[in-house]
Amino acid sequence: MMNRLSALLSTTAVRLSALYLLLFLLSAMALFFYMTNLSVNFLTAQTQKALLDEVTSVTQSYERGGIPLLVRTIDRRSRQPGAFLYLISDPTGRILSGNVESLEPGVLDISGMSDRPFTYMRYGEQGNAEKHKAIAIVFAIPNGMRVLIGRDLSEPELFRDIMRRALVLALGIMGIGAFLIWYFVGRRALLRLKQVSSSSQRIMAGDLGERLPVSGSGDEFDRLSINLNAMLGRIEELNDGLKHVSDNIAHDLKTPLTRLRNKAEATLSGQKDNTEYRAALEDIIAESDQLIRTFNAILMISRLEAGYSSENMEVLPVNPILHDVAELYEPVAEDAGLELVVEAGADISLRINRELVGQTISNLIDNAIKYSPVADEGGENRTKITVAMKQEGDQILISVADQGAGIPEAMREQATERFVRLEESRTQPGSGLGLSLAKAVMKLHGGSLMLEDNSPGLRVVLAFPALPETKQ
Repeated sequence: MMNRLSALLSTTAVRLSALYLLLFLLSAMALFFYMTNLSVNFLTAQTQKALLDEVTSVTQSYERGGIPLLVRTIDRRSRQPGAFLYLISDPTGRILSGNVESLEPGVLDISGMSDRPFTYMRYGEQGNAEKHKAIAIVFAIPNGMRVLIGRDLSEPELFRDIMRRALVLALGIMGIGAFLIWYFVGRRALLRLKQVSSSSQRIMAGDLGERLPVSGSGDEFDRLSINLNAMLGRIEELNDGLKHVSDNIAHDLKTPLTRLRNKAEATLSGQKDNTEYRAALEDIIAESDQLIRTFNAILMISRLEAGYSSENMEVLPVNPILHDVAELYEPVAEDAGLELVVEAGADISLRINRELVGQTISNLIDNAIKYSPVADEGGENRTKITVAMKQEGDQILISVADQGAGIPEAMREQATERFVRLEESRTQPGSGLGLSLAKAVMKLHGGSLMLEDNSPGLRVVLAFPALPETKQ
């Protein structure tokens, strides 16, 4: 029980609730004392003013009729409802007339306004003197008699008592309200935090598929959980990608490395002349260059997925890039008996990294050349490779289409992964990184890569976001 209480008191929600309760208590008490003193002082000032006015009236009666009129005036007024306190005493302090039976000792010894409230008893209220307090003005008349005119302070004291009880009631209601708020709000928040903590522990234990709970209320906890879940999804995706890449590297790079070793071993195993040694070394260098290109492509994809080179983007016209790349591959297409066509209308500008976009289009054209059917010996019925650009809504679409075997729809998503080479492409040179690199480049540019059916063949579409001034 003590452990649970200690754990509860150590939570931020309970501490904040206690802090707010303490601050409210201090503020309420300060306001209570300020308002009470202000009100009591106001009532006391009003009482003193009324007392001075009564003393003036009684003094005028004494001046007009002497002691007999003074005694009659005090006797008459002391019998009225809500009367002041009246007392006439002889020089020894014995009470001769009035509505006061006894006074706190020493009150009649000091003339003028009393400097503090004093206790007294009315007639017929023995034993309750402590319940009555008053202030008074004491003055002497020439024969040594003393006159006291006072005012009961029950109204200010009653007001103070009412305010005190109101404060206690308000603090009680506030305490109950604070408990209810903690129980229905703070406790719920603690439960949410406990769920988040449990999910975090499972994630730290290695379960990257675990996600933080989302209640659907749209509050701060939900927004935090949604953002963290998106981060966890990205981490899981990168982790799966890393595992996939590692497996593929171990699988797909083992073959060329083994081939390199076998060539080197075969070359050293027998007596060969310089020409044969040179040819073997050239083959080994070619194989090594292919491995270097593969590792460079892996490095480039990793940098692109991390956002590298995004700062090198600038607004450029796209038509010149398409024509430059097509012009570069046109002789290669001619040698393969293919027709390379560029279909781009009005020039459009995009915010791009020229080198990356040019390399992506080059890779797509190179793939199209590899997988397009070769023309017949007479050069007739040449298949066509089309590089096109058009605008659709808020997107600029750049496509490279061939008339080869294409990729089945069920395998298109797989074809964009690293080192994935479909069975139909195993006979062609390559590393299986071209489409993966294109996908990373498009992600860097805020666009997307789409594989579509060209009937026959494959159409690879690069969808770029249009600049604001060119959106339709």
